[in-house]
Amino acid sequence: MAMRNATHQVVRALEPSLTRSLHVITLFALPASPGSKKIVGVFYKGGEYAGQNPNFVGCVENALGIRSWLESQGHQYIVTDDKDGPNCELEKHIADAHVLITTPFHPAYVSADRIRRGKNLELLLTAGIGSDHVDLPAAAAAGLTVAEVTGSNTVSVAEDQLMRVLVLMRNFIPGHQQAVSGEWDLAAVAHRAYDLQGKTVGTVGAGRIGKLLLQRLRPFGCNLLYHDRLRMDAKLEEELGATFEEDLDAMLPKCDVVVLNMPLTDKTKGMFNKEKIAKMKKGVIIVNNARGAIMDTQAVADACKSGHIAGYGGDVWYPQPAPKDHPWRYMPNNAMTPHISGTTIDGQLRYASGVKDMLERYFKGQDFPEPNYIVKEGKLASQYQ
Repeated sequence: MAMRNATHQVVRALEPSLTRSLHVITLFALPASPGSKKIVGVFYKGGEYAGQNPNFVGCVENALGIRSWLESQGHQYIVTDDKDGPNCELEKHIADAHVLITTPFHPAYVSADRIRRGKNLELLLTAGIGSDHVDLPAAAAAGLTVAEVTGSNTVSVAEDQLMRVLVLMRNFIPGHQQAVSGEWDLAAVAHRAYDLQGKTVGTVGAGRIGKLLLQRLRPFGCNLLYHDRLRMDAKLEEELGATFEEDLDAMLPKCDVVVLNMPLTDKTKGMFNKEKIAKMKKGVIIVNNARGAIMDTQAVADACKSGHIAGYGGDVWYPQPAPKDHPWRYMPNNAMTPHISGTTIDGQLRYASGVKDMLERYFKGQDFPEPNYIVKEGKLASQYQ
């Protein structure tokens, strides 16, 4: 036992250096043993940053920190960032993989065709929240289980949303750009900078993230509204200081700030088009950390250019990674970043722990925590129906 523990310590110490590149990752994946499972993980590259923080487990090099554990039990663990095109690394392993772990941040799109070719697939795990990169009806029809680490990065995303609201409301980005470029023009910033206090903020969707956002906004003295398919109980509404708006189209013109907190489904894809945006107040600020495809890409860019949208911020795009010519990169008054809000170090540790817990349960034939299921026994979770 002492020898085995010492061996595992050596493997853990070597993991960051052993997995510096895609080819080395594949080379050092141990062969499967009888009765073992083949697990494939698709994560973003850590590159030069992979070894700078031992808790940076969400990158391909550090692979959620579960390689030693999986291989000590005889399972095969392949990790890669190469996920697109017919000759990508993922395609080489999809046919005989039992488990596929993906993330919303570097999504491997699990199409019906990939599911069809994954003859051994049993389980699709999302390291994080949001499984819309999976063709969920196809997964349900194939009898696959789809699950995510519910709640793992809700705090991370809610905090990021609040930050973007403030950054846009105070016109911070042009001021920062002045600081780094050697300029000094107060009027260029101050003419469109506002306090958040007294403004009306509406969230479209009030699930876990939406509620956390409302909780964090209350001390700012805002008028808080929310639209959701389910109304909160009266006590929680009172605690959050939030008012329910049953009619979304009636809520939007009231809002100085609109924050999107809804899943991407067939019903919500492209929901915020030119007509929906036109219903909003001129000068509205929009923050979208939900999914980029909820918005009509060109309609957002046009509304930012015309000034109907005073500021648009978020970290979600369609597709991802966003191409270099994506119009949101260049539209005025944007506070866009890559998809980073849910992959803080704290968030990574939570979703890595959640993935390990579900894998342990899977190996033992045990059920997952019920809120984690997105597809179970051929049925989709309610938010995706």
